[in-house]
Amino acid sequence: MHATGAAVAVETEEPLSLGYDAATKNDCEFNKDFRHCFTTVDDVQMHYVVGGEGSQVMVLLHGWPQSWYEYREVMHTLLPGRTVIAIDLPGMGDSTGTPPSMARSVLATYIHRLLNQLGHHENVQVVAHDFGAGVAYALAAQYREQVAGLFLMDYALVGKNMKAADFTSMSWHFSFNQQHPLAEELVTGHVGTFLTHFFQSMKTGFGDPVSEHELAEFVRVFSRPQVLHAGFELYRVWPQDEAENAVFQKTPLTIPVHLLSQAGLTPLALPTFQDAAPKATGSDVPGAGHFLVHEAPDRVLAEINAFYPAS
Repeated sequence: MHATGAAVAVETEEPLSLGYDAATKNDCEFNKDFRHCFTTVDDVQMHYVVGGEGSQVMVLLHGWPQSWYEYREVMHTLLPGRTVIAIDLPGMGDSTGTPPSMARSVLATYIHRLLNQLGHHENVQVVAHDFGAGVAYALAAQYREQVAGLFLMDYALVGKNMKAADFTSMSWHFSFNQQHPLAEELVTGHVGTFLTHFFQSMKTGFGDPVSEHELAEFVRVFSRPQVLHAGFELYRVWPQDEAENAVFQKTPLTIPVHLLSQAGLTPLALPTFQDAAPKATGSDVPGAGHFLVHEAPDRVLAEINAFYPAS
């Protein structure tokens, strides 16, 4: 299935986030095939990275506490036959401006409008991790003609059967990140310490869940006050997501949906997506943790290409 809408030549804007290319300005491989772009959608200047000229459009959506950069090491391999667009979610990464809410339905509307401005109205392949998977579901549920399928990584969907309250005790940061304004007050000025501790707490037998240069980039973007706040807000709006998803789930998705999870999570997470897409499939990555793109890139790429065969 291919994106039928022709791409529109959108002139990139002057970036409001001046450090946007800190991790890529000396990356010759990246700069050969990809470019940073900025387009304002409503009150947010959206930052996204684009590469390739293929007829099939693939959109990559990141999780917390990351940015588009979580996909840096696999993006080149995804290029053949595709146009690849890695987006910083509204309020996060090098996107600038504050959306009215960090609810997944709201963030999805920004993604929808950005893709429309770029001319991608139909049959977009979506790959998403963590909270990006929640945004991806809200995009598909609200704008069904735009999405060809959902390839999702390591996320459970609140809604009809999974409740927001179920998450609070699952990890220390689920509770901490919801504390307002305490989380911002404690972490501001200590982002490096906070993220280093967080990623180390997620370490598995695969080694560190992110590389040193990835950690440095995530510390940079989360040191932007708006991004730190927006990231914590992702956790605070779970009750709204629960209510909205329960409504969305009344009209099941018919597009293909596949969930790739860390070791042992599929029995918990897959049924939450089958509430939304009854034919959704899922599998684990043995021994892996939450950060699958870094920990098991070959498996992730193989699964993406099997789910979305390149033309």
